[in-house]
Formats: sequence, C-alpha cells, structure tokens
Amino acid sequence: MVDEATRRVVSEIPLLKTGASPRDKELWVQRLKEEYQALIKYVENNKKADNDWFRMESNKEGTRWFGKCWYIHDLLKYEFNVEFDIPVTYPSTAPEIAIPELDGKTAKMYRGGKICLTEHFKPLWARNVPKFGLAHLMALGLGPWLAVEIPDLISKGLVEHKNK
Repeated sequence: MVDEATRRVVSEIPLLKTGASPRDKELWVQRLKEEYQALIKYVENNKKADNDWFRMESNKEGTRWFGKCWYIHDLLKYEFNVEFDIPVTYPSTAPEIAIPELDGKTAKMYRGGKICLTEHFKPLWARNVPKFGLAHLMALGLGPWLAVEIPDLISKGLVEHKNK
C-alpha cells in the first residue's frame, strides 16, 4: 500500500510515546511536546529534500490546528487553508483534516471540507496508536490525498490557480 519512498520518509518521523488526549492535562502537555518535536523533524526533513508543503500551528491548548498546505502542479503553486481539531478520544481516533475551500468539489470529502481518510489511512493509524501523531497524519493522510485529488480537481476545472 505504501511505496518505498513514503516508507523512508515516515521512518524518519519520530514515533510518539505518550498516549494522552487533551483531557489528560499533564500528560497532554508531554504528548504535545512529542507532537511538536515530530512535526519539526518532519518539516526539517521535507525542507532538506526540497519537499516543503505545509505550515501548521495550534491554539495555546494544542486542541485546534490550522495553517496552509500547498501542491505544485505544472510549476504552479496551489495553496489551501487546512484545519482540524484534536478529538477527545485522541490518539485512539485520528483527527479529521478539513480543507474548507474544497468543500463539495470531490467525492473524497465529507461535509465541511473534511477529507476522506477512512479507506487507507484510518486502519494504519489504528494499528499504530499511540506511536503515530500529527506528523504521520500529514505524511500518510493529507500528503497522499493532495497528490491524488488536486491534479484531478485541476484537470476538471474545479480548482484554478489564483493568477488565472
């Protein structure tokens, strides 16, 4: 299911140890530290590989995440807002990533612009709780979704470059 290049990228993302949700107060602080460390490492690795494709930040509590992701197609950069909330059952339940401006443009999306990850990503997440975190969500969830869906949406004329 996962190609060798993706395996290599994911193997370089630190695995998380703390199985805590926002309800776990002190343990959540530890989990958030691990999440940030993994995200920073993943972004650093992406930059070294000239594959920088997102920026994320969170609210103070680490329960709401938002930022930008982008996809390069035919040398044009398509940029999208991305957001998600940490479920109360996290890390047992993966967050649902939303790209609101694409809402209703593809069948592989739920109401509110939440991307469909049920078929491929969620079983993988479930097998790796609590070791997978937000960096894994981006690498194995959002990244592959963008790679498949954005070129298709562009070819159908449903997504246009901002300079057109």
